[in-house]
Amino acid sequence: MKIVIATPEAVPYVKTGGLADVAGALCKHLKKLGEEPCVVLPLYKVIKNNAKDIVDTGLSINVPVGDSKITGKIYKNNDSSYLFIDCPIFFNRDELYGTPEGDYADNCSRFVFFSRGIIEMCKELNFRPDIIHCNDWQTSLIPLYLKTLYKSDKFFENTATLLTIHNLGYQGLFPPEELYITNLGWDLFTPEGIEFYGKINFLKAGLLSAEILTTVSPTYSREILKVEYGFGLDGVLRVRESDLYGVINGIDYDEWNPSKDSYLPYNYDYNNLEGRKRCRVKLFKDLFGYSKKIDKVPIIGMVGRLSEQKGLDILLDAIPDILAFDVRIVILGKGDERYHNRLEELFDKFKGRLFLKIGFDEKLAHLIYAGSDFFLMPSKYEPCGLGQLIALRYGSIPIVRDTGGLSDTIEDFNPLSLKGTGFVFKDFKASSLLDALKRSFCLFTEKDKMMKVIKNCMKRDFSWKKSTVTYLELYEKALEKRLSRI
Repeated sequence: MKIVIATPEAVPYVKTGGLADVAGALCKHLKKLGEEPCVVLPLYKVIKNNAKDIVDTGLSINVPVGDSKITGKIYKNNDSSYLFIDCPIFFNRDELYGTPEGDYADNCSRFVFFSRGIIEMCKELNFRPDIIHCNDWQTSLIPLYLKTLYKSDKFFENTATLLTIHNLGYQGLFPPEELYITNLGWDLFTPEGIEFYGKINFLKAGLLSAEILTTVSPTYSREILKVEYGFGLDGVLRVRESDLYGVINGIDYDEWNPSKDSYLPYNYDYNNLEGRKRCRVKLFKDLFGYSKKIDKVPIIGMVGRLSEQKGLDILLDAIPDILAFDVRIVILGKGDERYHNRLEELFDKFKGRLFLKIGFDEKLAHLIYAGSDFFLMPSKYEPCGLGQLIALRYGSIPIVRDTGGLSDTIEDFNPLSLKGTGFVFKDFKASSLLDALKRSFCLFTEKDKMMKVIKNCMKRDFSWKKSTVTYLELYEKALEKRLSRI
C-alpha cells in the first residue's frame, strides 16, 4: 500500500510535541510490515541547518495560494522515506508555527501552500497514494481539496484520506477575509461547511471530508463527542461518530530502551534493575546533592509542556503541600510564560527540594525517566500522552488523572492484589492530586511492593506493532469507503 503521511512535524527531523514521534514511528513500522510509506514535511530552517542526508530532487511545484502561484522545490532523504517541500518565504524561519508572542500572521497561507503542495507533489513525482494520512489542522484541507478542487482529477480517483486528531484544541482558525487564500468557494463558508463562529476552521474541513477519522486513544475518541471536551466541534464529530476510531499511540522501543539508552549513565532491564538504582542515585546527587536520606526520599519527575492542558494549575496549587512530605520534585519543560514565572517563584522558595529547568534537555529527560520513582501527569485532558508510556518502559510509576489516553494506559494500583501500573485520580483538583501522591508515598515505604509495581510497569507493551496493524485496518476501511462512492 502506498501511504503519504502528511504532517507538520516528524522525528528525526523536527519536533515540538508528540505528533512528531507518532509520525516518524508510524512510517518506520509501516515499512517493517512491507508497506510503502513516506512522510511529507515542510523544509523548515531547522531541518536545512541540521539534516545532513537531504538532497534536492531537481523537481518543483507551482501551488495556487490565493491569486498567486508559489513555487516549491521537492527534497528527499537518502531512502526517499521522507520528502520535503521547500519554500523559503514560508518555512525559512526560526520557529515552526509562531513565536512566544503568537502565531505567525500568515499561517493560513503557509499551510494552504503545504496542504495543496502535497497534492501537487504527488502528481509531480507520479506517486499515486492509496492513502493520504493527514495529521492535525495543518494538513486538514487535503481531504476537502480532493473532494472539491481535485474532484475530477483521475490521478486521485483511488486515493482515500484518514485524518488523525492529535489535539482537538488546535483547529487552525482564520478570519473570513482569508478564504480567498484557500481558493475554495464561499458556498463552503456555512455552518454545515468550514465556517466556525464567523471564522474559517481548517480542522473542521478535514473532519467533514476525510473518509476515516482517528484520535490517539479510545477514551479521547469518546470524550470529544461531549461538549466539555469538544472545543465547539462535538456536534460535527457526533455526525461522524461511525467513522471515528481511537488508536493508542505507541512509542519506539528501539529508541526508548533502558538496556541500550546511550543517554543513561547506567543501563538496565526488567531482569536486572541495578542500573536503575544507580541512575536514581545520580539524578538525586546531580540535582539535590548528597543526602543520607537518599534512599528514603521519593523522587517525583515531570517532563513535558508547561501548559494548562497538562494540569499545571492544580500542580502549582499542590506543590507546597507535596513538599511538606519531604519529597523531591524534578520538572523539565517549557510552555506558557505565566507558568514559567510561577514555577520559578516556587523554585526560589523551595530550593533543595524542587528542581526546575525551563527548556528541554534530552539527556536529563532520559535520566528523569530512569531515575525518578514516580512520573507525574495531572492533565486536564490528554488525547493520548507519551510520557506515561515512556515512564512505564523505564520503571517510573505514573501518577495520572483519569482522562483520555491516561485512562487507557494506566491501571490504578490495588494494594490488596498488587495489580496495577500507577496511581489514578479522577477530579481535576489539587486535593485529588495530593491524595494520589499520598497513596504513592505509602507504596514507596514498602520496598517489595514498590518493586512489584515497577515490574508491572515494565511488563506493559506499548510498542508500535499493534497500533501499526490497527492503522492498516483503518486504511483499508477508508479505501473501501472511498471506492464505494466512485
